[in-house]
Amino acid sequence: MAAQAGVPIQEKVSRLLSRQNGKPVLKPNRALVLKDSVANRKPKKGEATCVTEMSVLMVCWKQNNFVDGLCSDETRSFYNCVEKAKAMMKNKSEQNTLQGGRLHPKHATGLLKRFPNQTSEI
Repeated sequence: MAAQAGVPIQEKVSRLLSRQNGKPVLKPNRALVLKDSVANRKPKKGEATCVTEMSVLMVCWKQNNFVDGLCSDETRSFYNCVEKAKAMMKNKSEQNTLQGGRLHPKHATGLLKRFPNQTSEI
């Protein structure tokens, strides 16, 4: 599928670079090939979780002069929420790797270095 889509693009680029139509329309300042590395950007962080449980716990601490024993229910609910959030993040990351989601830039660069672009035609 990708090879079929690449043929019209190559034809268009060669037509733009040809001197048959006068001056070339496209003047690349670099070679028109992909790099063997990817920009090392950090993936975006997700949204904050367990904010309500944390705020309830802090209100309880404030009302009880920061005595942990009096806020055991709120503490337990906050830690339960944190454990659930960790499990959900783990499941989400496993699904991304199984479904072929986005690669981390370091992994992509490693693969591109193992299998670099061919600079000459076969």
